[in-house]
Amino acid sequence: MRNPLNVGIVGLGYWGPNLARNFNTLPGCKLAMISDRDQRRLTHVQELYPSARGEPDYKSLIDKPALDAIVIATPAKTHFPIAKASLLAGKHILIEKPLACSVAECEELVDLAHSKGLILMVSHTFLYSPEIAKIKEIVDSGDVGEIRYISTRRLNLGLFQNDINVAWDLAPHDLSIILHIMGESPKFVNCQGSANINPSVEDVTTMSLQFENERSAVIQSSWLDPRKVREMTIVGSKRMILYDDVATQEKIKIFDARVEQPPHYDTFAEFHYAYHHGDMYVPYIKQEEPLKNECQHFIDCIIDSKTPLTNGKNGTDVVRILEASSESLKRNGEPVSLDPEKCETTAIKDTFSHFLSQKKQNRDKFVPSY
Repeated sequence: MRNPLNVGIVGLGYWGPNLARNFNTLPGCKLAMISDRDQRRLTHVQELYPSARGEPDYKSLIDKPALDAIVIATPAKTHFPIAKASLLAGKHILIEKPLACSVAECEELVDLAHSKGLILMVSHTFLYSPEIAKIKEIVDSGDVGEIRYISTRRLNLGLFQNDINVAWDLAPHDLSIILHIMGESPKFVNCQGSANINPSVEDVTTMSLQFENERSAVIQSSWLDPRKVREMTIVGSKRMILYDDVATQEKIKIFDARVEQPPHYDTFAEFHYAYHHGDMYVPYIKQEEPLKNECQHFIDCIIDSKTPLTNGKNGTDVVRILEASSESLKRNGEPVSLDPEKCETTAIKDTFSHFLSQKKQNRDKFVPSY
């Protein structure tokens, strides 16, 4: 019989205790060590899980030979140094989003994990939710038709961060879902925002993504909204999906609604859009805790040497978009290309202008003549 994997958790603030709760109960592993610089937090969590050894310095976990894996739930700016030191020490890693604060850091972690033969997994928790799994299943089946656009709103009052803006804090959830559903990365990103409380940190942002075939996505993020909103709308050529994660029931609603263009017309008088309004239905979804699924997946990947669903490449793809969004913010919302060969501002402008020109040409095909 295989011995359980010894797992340690670094960071016991907002999210760390939830990770500790799950790893403490999962089969195949043992919550062996926990760490936090705040002695009060460390003492509190250690009282909940007395079998876990508490250490104020995370380096004690890295230096522990018997520890197989480390889960990192610390501020974003600390992700890279802790993850790198852990990988160099031969530990498998599960790290909270974002994977790191730059693409260069992400790529270094990915290469290091590969060279060491270790699991590097990013905590994009929503991809382990039954709701997102159902949406992906519906989209892949072709039931909604071709995706036209996705819009998301992730709003609440706080929690304010000092080291990252609201896009880096909240948008990774939506970005991971959008990339998962779209099955590709966007070509262009533009982002606008405002810093209302801390003049150096944007607390409200709107990010726009442009994909191939005129598909798009819009992500609205805010720490300054009076109520918690977690909504995503997926508009397809046949049907539309509304996902409300805050709802206690009926989180997913599928609308048989669409807009159709007339196949033939000779005059403007004959040009009329057809609006189809059909039924709305709610698919049955078995309730499961996404975080539990994610933690179990991490353990399974280590035991079975499997590539995680949210591996280092996925984490890097999300950070690449976030990095581009920060560049766009600096340029007052100017679109930024995600093609690494197009890094100059003029090249970005020329390429995006061509992209918009192609979109206009395609739209002009459907404009009726008088």
